[in-house]
Amino acid sequence: MLKAINTMFTDTRAGDLAWALDRGPEPALATLDLELGEVSVQLRVLGASHQVLLNSSRGSCSETVACIPGGNTPLPLGVSRRLGNFEYEFAARVETLSPGSFAGRAQELLALVAEHPQGLAALFPGDPNAFTALLAQRQQGQVHWRTWHSYPQERRLVATRTRVLGALHAVETAPKSTPVGDRASSRCDVTFGS
Repeated sequence: MLKAINTMFTDTRAGDLAWALDRGPEPALATLDLELGEVSVQLRVLGASHQVLLNSSRGSCSETVACIPGGNTPLPLGVSRRLGNFEYEFAARVETLSPGSFAGRAQELLALVAEHPQGLAALFPGDPNAFTALLAQRQQGQVHWRTWHSYPQERRLVATRTRVLGALHAVETAPKSTPVGDRASSRCDVTFGS
């Protein structure tokens, strides 16, 4: 889903982004509610970037990547944490691109997310390449999401990837054709490039 937002984004530099877990819902400019089996996921575009809220019968968690007043953890390259019943994994990457590469990559990502039934992209005014995009999926008994944040003035793209294990009941964690002990086959094969 693609939405045009009528307000300027408040995170104007990639370096201003911070990361936080388990914050309450922040004011959202656009949302998309998804049911991924027994898990509810809400994708939220904030004026200051994104928030994802996950709820299941096994618990809940929230991830916020945004300009957060008062400062929090700067955007980490990677995090792995145990959150109650969940295993949470997060990774982030910042790319600086040439002007032509930036515009092409931004439009490619917007098209990918806008056409996906489990994607939310928000365009900010002033530049056709100013956006925040989120895409969530359930795959092999895991819930995962990817996000992209563009900063046209810097020609920078911030990509994040999150994987949550344990949100689904153990019966669903591996397809019947996959041996339960084969952890490699249950890993998320999401790459930043797509």
